Amino acid sequence: MLRKKECIAMLLAGGQGSRLSVLTKYVAKPAVPFGGKYRIIDFPLSNCINSGIDTVGVLTQYQPLELNTYIGNGQPWDLDRNNGGVAILPPYMTSTRGDWYKGTANAVCQNINFIETYDPEYVLVLSGDHVYKMNYDWMLKEHKAAEADCTIAVINVPIEEASRFGIMNTHEDGTIYEFEEKPKNPKSTKASMGVYIFNWKVLKKYLIEDDANPESKNDFGHNIIPKMLADGCKMLAYEYKGYWKDVGTIDSLWESNMDVLNPAQSGLVLTDPNWRIYAKNPSQPPQYVADTAVLNHSMVAEGCKVYGTVENSIIFYDVEIKKDAVVRNSIIMPGAVIESGAVIEHTIIAEGVHVKCGAHVGAEPGPDGRKITVLGSGVTVSEGATVEAGSIVDAEL
Repeated sequence: MLRKKECIAMLLAGGQGSRLSVLTKYVAKPAVPFGGKYRIIDFPLSNCINSGIDTVGVLTQYQPLELNTYIGNGQPWDLDRNNGGVAILPPYMTSTRGDWYKGTANAVCQNINFIETYDPEYVLVLSGDHVYKMNYDWMLKEHKAAEADCTIAVINVPIEEASRFGIMNTHEDGTIYEFEEKPKNPKSTKASMGVYIFNWKVLKKYLIEDDANPESKNDFGHNIIPKMLADGCKMLAYEYKGYWKDVGTIDSLWESNMDVLNPAQSGLVLTDPNWRIYAKNPSQPPQYVADTAVLNHSMVAEGCKVYGTVENSIIFYDVEIKKDAVVRNSIIMPGAVIESGAVIEHTIIAEGVHVKCGAHVGAEPGPDGRKITVLGSGVTVSEGATVEAGSIVDAEL
């Protein structure tokens, strides 16, 4: 019999990530490579184990194979436990039903039996597409001290950006009296981070009721949170002051990777020994940097061979940048080859891409602002070809 857990986590990792376009054609959004040696899902998984939460259900659906293989038994995150640990939870058929996950709340609802196995007092609900380092135990302590039914992590955003988020309006003691989804005229700057702690008995009731409502979108933000507020449940806003970014778009993914190169300015520090971000990486030889190479303000992972110029860029493992090639302000994911004379600027290059000699991909931003170019997995760019800034390429050129 499994031992009772005070708090377990349910990590939502089944979204298609359509705003990341060709980068999520073959992989789920949480499995997209990030920061030279990580994947996006490494952040919530590492946050869990660093916060003392050792039981995590990962709810998968879209293109789950690579994500499932990557997580495996959870060993890189110290989540290979006999009691608890990490569990992959795809949709499944029962004797009475068998549905795809219809929304974030429905995904958790379909796994009530998994949660009940551990008889938790609290359930932490997380998104798998955010980059941040957060101690969930501090949030849980505030939740318990306030005797709240639900605590929602919020981060202050500039008022001019608040209309892009779900905004929590609160009293002085932090209790939430109103939730507004992308308001035209926001009353506050407290944006929901998509991190929730619920009292399990309360949440279970609302999940079951919501699942029985054919008009519901079965979503936490659209349905569960507003219904709990309307019913007078005690809802608390937990203010988070560290680095946080939703990396669900091409621009935000590029920006957050660039933040890795500027930790003092951005606050995204991935080298803190007291809060490690764990990852599963293949064994690689040391990176090779030739005498002809020029490296400036860049991160180059193990297993790379660099003969050309790399400036302000992140280079993942097993990438080769040949002599006289130039890579600037770009992200080059595993297995890519950049041939001699090729120029890469403001571009995200997915896994296994081959850019041949003399090709020019992307450009420095003009007066109309930044335009990130994207090459999808396995694309080959022909010798001497030009890929215009802002292009999204999913076939050979």
